[in-house]
Amino acid sequence: MTTQRDIRNQIAYARKEGVAEGIAQGIAKGEARGRAEGASARTDEIARNFKAMGIPLDQIAQATGLSQEQVQEL
Repeated sequence: MTTQRDIRNQIAYARKEGVAEGIAQGIAKGEARGRAEGASARTDEIARNFKAMGIPLDQIAQATGLSQEQVQEL
């Protein structure tokens, strides 16, 4: 037989687990976003360096995966 105390404990446990799962998902999404932004920033930096070296825009675009317009804006 389930008592009120048991029900409250089950609800509290479920809530605690749900919060922990939500936090873990939020952290994972934040880390993934940070890695993506960091990779993008690094690609931009490489393109700027190539541009400063006088490498043609079409070759920079091909090497970095950026469009020629994106390279030109850097």
